[in-house]
Amino acid sequence: MNEATGATSPEAAVVSGSDLVDLVAQQLQALLSAGNYDAVKMLLQPVQPVDIAEAIGILPRTLQALAFRLLSKDEAIEVYEYLEPAVQQSLLERLRSGEVLELVEEMSPDDRVRLFDELPAKVVRRLLAELSPAERRVTAQLLGYEPETAGRLMTTEFIDLKEFHSAAQALTIVRRRAPDTETIYSLYVTDGERHLTGILSLRDLVTAEPEARIGDVMTRDVVNVRTDTDQEEVARAIQRYDFLAVPVVDREQRLVGIVTVDDVIDVIEQEATRDLYAAGAVQAGDEDDYFQSNLLVVARRRVVWLAVLVVANGFTSQVIAMNDDVLKHVVLLAAFIPLLIGTGGNVGAQSSTVVIRGLSTQRIQALGRMKAVLREAMAGGILGLLMLIVVVPFAWWRGESLLVGAAVGISLMAITTLAATAGAALPLLFDRMGLDPALMSAPFITTATDVAGVFIYLRTAAWLLEQTNGIAF
Repeated sequence: MNEATGATSPEAAVVSGSDLVDLVAQQLQALLSAGNYDAVKMLLQPVQPVDIAEAIGILPRTLQALAFRLLSKDEAIEVYEYLEPAVQQSLLERLRSGEVLELVEEMSPDDRVRLFDELPAKVVRRLLAELSPAERRVTAQLLGYEPETAGRLMTTEFIDLKEFHSAAQALTIVRRRAPDTETIYSLYVTDGERHLTGILSLRDLVTAEPEARIGDVMTRDVVNVRTDTDQEEVARAIQRYDFLAVPVVDREQRLVGIVTVDDVIDVIEQEATRDLYAAGAVQAGDEDDYFQSNLLVVARRRVVWLAVLVVANGFTSQVIAMNDDVLKHVVLLAAFIPLLIGTGGNVGAQSSTVVIRGLSTQRIQALGRMKAVLREAMAGGILGLLMLIVVVPFAWWRGESLLVGAAVGISLMAITTLAATAGAALPLLFDRMGLDPALMSAPFITTATDVAGVFIYLRTAAWLLEQTNGIAF
């Protein structure tokens, strides 16, 4: 749908989403290759900027700059902000110097800063020097904040009003400044020293009497974040209060910017990607270009954690070697080692996943950390009991010995309880230590329970043998 007119493109009438993008990309490549540039402009005219950006990203690099140059100036700026960082950098290399400067100059400050974060320092310094004084000052200000904080994420394009303005005067200000503002749905009220004193929505302003003072219709209790607030906290604030934007203040409570919901969605995706990588024991990198990275970079990101896990799994082999006398006496005990450590790993992974997600959404605080660990420990015991009903008779029958069945049953209960407890406790411990709880993820929990599970199993079997004087009854 066209944002301005509400019109729907012919392609969008029959396809949507990725299918539409693929169709546009195919037609775009064919028309560009044929040199039919007028048809390209007609093709792209009804398509949404985000879809155009994705379609351009699919094109061969030799055609990306050509397609981009055929966009109108305003549309090109909007499309550029949606492009992947790798495509943005590629276009900067292929566009002429004047085109690049005009493009970067017209970008919103927060999008410009994200672009600069991806560019080499030498290129950033050159582009900064060529920006207009006003844009250079704003960009330098945002770059001065710590990465992944509200200050680095915010935009300075917002509308602020004064308490003495009438509703009619405020509407005039909104109309005048709207073209240069990222959002007009949330309006902020400041005093003479730019201190944040209130907030009102566009709806409240439109429905207010024309002569009403802004100070009388605004809300004085304003939820805000500081420039040094972590971006995850900003995302949670917007999610909690269903905001379209949240104001950002400095240490003196002066309004310096706003973080909009579209930027928060990007943060949520970025943090979720990092947690998923950590859960798979993959070293965090630039998530956006992971699938464009060469194989050596991919291998380097994975080999570190794999090496740690290999060393840790070496303890499992050591435990088995230390208890070889038990295995020599009852060889069939070895057949159930994979079953026990696999079950323990799965239970531990389930518990760690639940707790890590609870920490991420902050829902675990309502239950309490200790109660959460006890709850998972009890769940592990119940799971062990339920599986024991099936596994022990099978182990007894398969091992042709009550000792094997008893060793498997006792160990299964102990391992599932221990795995669930460790899976819940270790992420909480990491979080308390100020580390990312996602690091204590499924591969690490599985490795830890492997070592502990084998030790518990073989020592249980050895104890049962001692109690029966070495007779595998």
